[in-house]
Amino acid sequence: MALDKAKIVDELSNATVIEIADLVKELESKWGVTAAAPVAVAAAAAAAAAPAAAKDTFDVILTGVQADKKIAVIKAVREVKAGLGLAEAKALVEGAPKPILEGANKADSDAAKKKLEEAGGKVEVK
Repeated sequence: MALDKAKIVDELSNATVIEIADLVKELESKWGVTAAAPVAVAAAAAAAAAPAAAKDTFDVILTGVQADKKIAVIKAVREVKAGLGLAEAKALVEGAPKPILEGANKADSDAAKKKLEEAGGKVEVK
């Protein structure tokens, strides 16, 4: 028995939504399946995949400074954050925890963290 797909498509094209819904219910009953299950599974899979997206912006936060390394950290802050004056850099260091960079890319945030830690700062990247 050959299945005439074109004929089935034509029949369904001429049917009302209510008729098609009744057909779906009959098929579900006869075959012991549900048409809603694949949709729920696909939605759950999509929701599970969403958190896997990579983060592309980072905040570099100076959380603390070794007391004997304060001057070196101030210099490092000025290198990391271009255009910052000495007074502003000192205020940032003394007011830790403070954000040094916000919305930086991965490479810039890693470089800033390395530079600040080498100078004696304690850094978090979020």
